[in-house]
Amino acid sequence: MDRSKKQDSEMVQGTLDMLVLKALVMGPAHGHTIARVIEQTSEDVLQVEQGSLYPALHRLEDRGWLQAYWGTSENNRKAKFYRLTTAGKKQLAFETNRWREMVRAIGLVMGD
Repeated sequence: MDRSKKQDSEMVQGTLDMLVLKALVMGPAHGHTIARVIEQTSEDVLQVEQGSLYPALHRLEDRGWLQAYWGTSENNRKAKFYRLTTAGKKQLAFETNRWREMVRAIGLVMGD
């Protein structure tokens, strides 16, 4: 992967966690669906690699922001589903406000 492609696909640290939490606002989903929601909502600008997604899901679960359970996917396969917890909803609100502040501050510095 050339340098520009690598830069295009990298997310600001902590952003993936926020995007995963946001993807689960509409209800429980398994990993593939979470990645697809992020990609489609971003008009395919953000690509979520499995090597980043699953560690993020486990990290969010360890922090108590997600709860995982086993269920059946759309294609009748066993899949691990994730749902937002109350603490996860609070964290998403906090992260969303922090993100907006950062975007505003960066815009000021960049002269936008």
